[in-house]
Amino acid sequence: MKLLTKTTIYFLLIMLPLLTVSAFYLFSQFNKQIRHEIDEELLNDQIQWIRYLDTVNLRSMVFHFSTPEFSLQPADGATQQKPVVQSVMLYQEVEGEKVPYRQLTQLIPIQGKTYLLTLRKSLIERRDLIKNIFFVMMIVFGGLLGFILLLNWLLSKRLWRPFYQSLEKVQGVQLMQLGNLRFSPTSTHEFSRLNAALNTMATRIHRDYISIKELTEDAAHEMQTPLAIAESKLEVLLQDESLSEAQLHAIGQSTEALERLSRLNHSLLQLAKIENHQYDKTQSRSLQQVTNQYLGLLDELIKDKQLTLDTRLSGPAAWQMPDALADMLVSNLLGNAIRYNYTGGQIRVQLDDQQLAISNTSDAPAIPENQLFQRFKKGTPVSDHSNGLGLAIVKKICDTYNLPIRYQFENGVHTFTVFRFSPDSTASFAA
Repeated sequence: MKLLTKTTIYFLLIMLPLLTVSAFYLFSQFNKQIRHEIDEELLNDQIQWIRYLDTVNLRSMVFHFSTPEFSLQPADGATQQKPVVQSVMLYQEVEGEKVPYRQLTQLIPIQGKTYLLTLRKSLIERRDLIKNIFFVMMIVFGGLLGFILLLNWLLSKRLWRPFYQSLEKVQGVQLMQLGNLRFSPTSTHEFSRLNAALNTMATRIHRDYISIKELTEDAAHEMQTPLAIAESKLEVLLQDESLSEAQLHAIGQSTEALERLSRLNHSLLQLAKIENHQYDKTQSRSLQQVTNQYLGLLDELIKDKQLTLDTRLSGPAAWQMPDALADMLVSNLLGNAIRYNYTGGQIRVQLDDQQLAISNTSDAPAIPENQLFQRFKKGTPVSDHSNGLGLAIVKKICDTYNLPIRYQFENGVHTFTVFRFSPDSTASFAA
């Protein structure tokens, strides 16, 4: 859940109960105030009626008035100094139901007799008024809440913009680009401190990366000379006729190990060159020509394993990559298809203007996606002719030239497909 969404939810959880309590409080205050006003009206009417009855000339000694709003009738008991005001429910024919009234009662003396004076004020119109006021108030509160939420969202989005900008930079950066990564200072103190810390961290990581990369390159270069010397010395020893069969066998094994080490060293150098962008990205190469060339070079290996070769090469498709990388791309994919195939298996090579697909049968299970392009995966057997870097080099070439690569395994057939352009979005790519 995004921070802005989480903040909005917390804000709603706090504001909704507060607004609800405020609404009910205002409703009760409105109701109390209206009752107070009605009580004052009743008291005022009571004073006016008493004044009127004291001055009117009544012919009858006993009289009786009765209406829903006013009632005057003879009563027994002592007169009251203060009136009694209360809420009552009375039936109203117009409404067809009992409606609330505010009622004032008082025993008063009129010309020596005691009468019960009753004054009433209907609350139904005022109740409807309160409901309307409450409805309008809720609309205003709702609009105010919506405006506050919108304002809070807009302000938060603006305030958090430097954070998201820094986050996008971090997500899109690659290790080799850390040297050019810079986070701009902002007017917000906390984000400015964060960007400063990110700048320091990026600089330190890039410096360490450059040091390790230079160490790898230097070590690989320096290893070339002693390896060549060791191989030449072993070749000289192989010419010595005085050596026993066991000694010759040991020298042969040492020579093979040195050859593997030399290939590994060469592959590491190639990876370093690709990562350092030491190849010209503007060059183009026909993969059909490269594929035919390596199929010819690997023909003996294909025949030794009695593999069935199915090639479908159409069009001299020119792919944007230098000759050396095109050779490495095709040779590694074809080499794997032969190396991990079984005797009597099949290889299928398909090339057109859109893609290069190389499939091979194999007894090996599907390669886990998280191990597909990793270097020197622990526990994965490496053959005498493999250095564990073939697919890593292929992936690095594809990444450098924005060529999507997809791996599929179905019915014992492994397929690697390199797309010249991005395929449709429904395709699933191994990364």
